[in-house]
Amino acid sequence: MIIVEDYSSPLVTIPAMIMIGREIIISALREWMAEIGQRSQVAVSWIGKWKTTIQMLALIGLIWQQSLYMIWGSYLLLYIATGLTLYSAYDYLKAAWGDLTRSV
Repeated sequence: MIIVEDYSSPLVTIPAMIMIGREIIISALREWMAEIGQRSQVAVSWIGKWKTTIQMLALIGLIWQQSLYMIWGSYLLLYIATGLTLYSAYDYLKAAWGDLTRSV
């Protein structure tokens, strides 16, 4: 959130909103799946690990700001992480879909 404030740009704000929203949704999903004994269906995957790694590299570049190339490279990494964020959210929701629709 500090980076969003520092940059004050939709280029950073929109990916941050997507990532934070995904974290809230998937955390709630994992908690609910644990309550019904199905947590293993939404266990952390390699996609989530790559997303986190790329996201951290993007944040390091956006904080460091050594050069314009680093900043634009960090934007690129941020958007790759955002794509992985959306894909992993889809993957987790797909894995839990049977349990989600069964309880409704």
